[in-house]
Amino acid sequence: MIRRPEPSLLDLHDALLLDLDGTLMHGTQPIVHAAEAVATARARGLRLVFATNNASRTPQQAAQHLATVGVAADPEEFITSPQVAARLLAERLEPGSTVLVVGGPSLAHEIREVGLDPVTEDSDQVVAVVQGWAPDLDWSRLAEGAYAIRHGASWMATNVDATLPTERGLAPGNGSMVAALRHATGAEPDVAGKPEPGMFTVAATDIGSRRPLVIGDRLDTDIEGANRAGMDSLLVLTGVDGIETALRADPVRRPTHILPDLSHLGDPCPLPVVTGSCARCGAVSATWEDGDIVLDGELQDPRILRAAMALLRRHAAEEPWTGRLRGRGDELIEAAAT
Repeated sequence: MIRRPEPSLLDLHDALLLDLDGTLMHGTQPIVHAAEAVATARARGLRLVFATNNASRTPQQAAQHLATVGVAADPEEFITSPQVAARLLAERLEPGSTVLVVGGPSLAHEIREVGLDPVTEDSDQVVAVVQGWAPDLDWSRLAEGAYAIRHGASWMATNVDATLPTERGLAPGNGSMVAALRHATGAEPDVAGKPEPGMFTVAATDIGSRRPLVIGDRLDTDIEGANRAGMDSLLVLTGVDGIETALRADPVRRPTHILPDLSHLGDPCPLPVVTGSCARCGAVSATWEDGDIVLDGELQDPRILRAAMALLRRHAAEEPWTGRLRGRGDELIEAAAT
């Protein structure tokens, strides 16, 4: 009897909702295998949406930047946290309302596109503040935001990412700048982007996807947002988070799948079968023993990680895992070193 090959993640889903920074690129540097994986997904007929919290570029600019790292994309395939923030503000405010922009020109562009009036200085007319990352954001612009918030203006942050992956490493992200205004005003912003689920649900609805896969490098934005939207997720180990943090994350931040990079996206993907304390995935398995996870296979094998994540969903569904990771010979395995 001829055995049918296992389906890949591309076979199991009808769309990919892709993060940018840390997933497809590091600043101006491409991430290996990313462009090829995107091209393969297109060739297989999957719909693509590029979902980013980065507030420094319009969709047109983001598409142009992706082209420089070898990823072809149309502006219409993007959904950005500035777009979501602008839509939310437009729903809440009267047309033509004055909004103070603590961010760059692309964020102001999105505010203007929804019929609101973006400004850069506080005044009696300012009814809302919108804040997004920009490379030249300085003290004076943060101060204007603080004045407006203290005067009673509502406050919307495009995202609260603490860091931003660059070609030189992790730099302060919008969340770090938001923390400065939070500390200065005592106020708490509404948040438009990931991990709020709206970005993903809007994207999936717009393209008619019923089985989307969210792909990203951050547990606290991409993966949490996917879980809150009720979608499958894939953590790639090319950016912020690694295996150790994924295994020990709060349940809302646990990914469905973990891969070292996007080169494995089209590989056969056997799904784990959990029977009692054992999760088997293809030829490898993981066993739950008194709170520890014992692996029968190599940690670098994506199948072993699927089995381990399945055990956590079964045996530690409501709390972070605090046990040990062990091999069959009872040796401790250091996930952080992989």
